[in-house]
Amino acid sequence: MNDMDILPNYDGVIVHDFWKAYYKYLCDHGLCNVHFLRELISISENYDQEWSREMMDLLLNIKACVDETCETSDSLTAKQIMDFKRMYSSITDKGLKENPPPLDLDTKLKKPGRKKQTKPKNLLDRFMNYKDDILRFMHNFEVPFDNNLAERDTRMTKVQQKISGTFRSNQGARNFCRIRGYISTMKKNEISAIDAIEAVFNGMPFMPVA
Repeated sequence: MNDMDILPNYDGVIVHDFWKAYYKYLCDHGLCNVHFLRELISISENYDQEWSREMMDLLLNIKACVDETCETSDSLTAKQIMDFKRMYSSITDKGLKENPPPLDLDTKLKKPGRKKQTKPKNLLDRFMNYKDDILRFMHNFEVPFDNNLAERDTRMTKVQQKISGTFRSNQGARNFCRIRGYISTMKKNEISAIDAIEAVFNGMPFMPVA
C-alpha cells in the first residue's frame, strides 16, 4: 500500500472492510456497511440475538433516509441525526445485555494478550468502538454506504486470474491494469467506455477534470 503512494499522503475518506492495516493511515475512515450486514445476518441466524436484527434494520433505514434526502439536500437534519444516534446507542446497550461478560471462576495465572470472546461480542465491540466510522455515510453524503465500488473495480482482475492464471510478463500485467483503470475512470465520469477507447486510438484520450 505504501508502494502505490496513494494512502500515505491521502487526506480524504477511505471506505474499507475493517482490515486493520488501513488504520495505520491518518486519513478519515468509513467502514463498509454491506460487510456489517452480512455479519449481522450471521449473528441473527446462528445466535438468535435481537440486537443484531435491530442494528441491521437501523442501518438500512438510515441508508434509505440518506438516499431520499440527497435528492433535495446535502445533509440530514440535526434531529434526524440525533434520533438515529440515540437508536444506535440503545441497540448497542441491548447487545451488551445479550452478551454479558462471562464469570471468571478460573484462578489460574492468565496468559497475556487479548481475551477470547464470542463472535457476537466481537462484532458488538466493533459497533461500539467504531461508531463514527460506521455512520460516516450518515454525516457526509459523499461517503458511500459500502465499498462495493472498489470491489467492482478489482473484479475483472480476479476474472482474468481465474481464466488465464498469471500474466506472462510484468509489462502485460501493467498494460491490463492501465486499460482497466482507464475504463473504470471513464465510467465514474459518466463517459461511454466505447467512446473513451475510440478517443485513445484517435490520439485524444479523455482526462478527468481535477
